[in-house]
Amino acid sequence: MSPDTPNATTNQKPSRTSGWLAIPAPLARLFKRFPLLTYPPNELPARSPSARDVATLYVFISDRDALNGLPSFNPNCLKWQTFLKMAGVDFRIIPSTNHASPTGALPFLLPPSSPKPIPSSQLEQYAAENGTAKTPDVPTPKLEAYEALLDDRIRNAWLYALYLSRANTALLSRLYITPISTSPIVRTTTLYHLRSAAEADILRSLGSPVVSARALYEGARDAFEALSAILGDDDWFFGTMQPGLFDAKVFSYTHLLLDERLVWEDWTLTEIVMEFPNLVAHRDRILESCW
Repeated sequence: MSPDTPNATTNQKPSRTSGWLAIPAPLARLFKRFPLLTYPPNELPARSPSARDVATLYVFISDRDALNGLPSFNPNCLKWQTFLKMAGVDFRIIPSTNHASPTGALPFLLPPSSPKPIPSSQLEQYAAENGTAKTPDVPTPKLEAYEALLDDRIRNAWLYALYLSRANTALLSRLYITPISTSPIVRTTTLYHLRSAAEADILRSLGSPVVSARALYEGARDAFEALSAILGDDDWFFGTMQPGLFDAKVFSYTHLLLDERLVWEDWTLTEIVMEFPNLVAHRDRILESCW
């Protein structure tokens, strides 16, 4: 019987052979007295400003860096933070977490004087409607081909470097674990869950039963080499006159791998990026223009 199918024999005596899914009579009576409730979506974080004259972007970032308007340490958050700057959107940033997000993920944006959050999937449209600068359009087939390099090979290598490489445990802890609790038990448990989730994500993407650091880094090198080739001698990807969303997406990885404020102990990915001077120069141009 489907969970959505009403029971037509409510008044009949339950059968002894109704199966292991049958609810015992005491629990059934309890549910009738205290029916299950569907709770509304999470409220906005308590630190949300009650009156806003500009949009608020919630990202992974430290309190100090947020006050100074610095880049997020999370690639997806940094991508949208950078793109909104490119599009001329006026916004402030506030530290947050996935658990505090009404959408269940970061980043999300709260428009001025509006209680309805905008998820990252709608930020490009928001920028087009509210920004002061027009970002370039890139043909979708070409864009999708190169986005796959970032979403698969580079992202997988990033996940391994930050979450699974034991050499970078101190960096992972400083960014995602230490800020949430002072309890050693909570920190240890959080570290375990973060690493387990990252490993599962990588394996799901690769369709492989094991994670090979060497294969992941080689895949990332091939991806960065392809990105370097498509960029060539141009300032921006695909020969556009202004940087766009794809430029912001590449920057979100290259900047974090080259940022000296992030103390990487496993330098493998950083060294790979440095093999391609035009990607380093691309990162420097966006850093100078946006920050």
